[in-house]
Amino acid sequence: MTTVIKVTGMTCNHCVMAVTRAIEKVPGVTKVAVSLERGEISVEGSAPREALVAAIKAEEYEAV
Repeated sequence: MTTVIKVTGMTCNHCVMAVTRAIEKVPGVTKVAVSLERGEISVEGSAPREALVAAIKAEEYEAV
């Protein structure tokens, strides 16, 4: 299953890496792709959307 989440507040590659690392730690995630230009992440795996949003918010970014 692929989940796409809009993320606001990412402004640089450091932001991309921080969000990527946070999402990779969520159980059930098999692949993460973060697009700084589109302001979104695409996550493959069985992790629930709520857990992904919580991981993003824990890094102090907003998930829409």
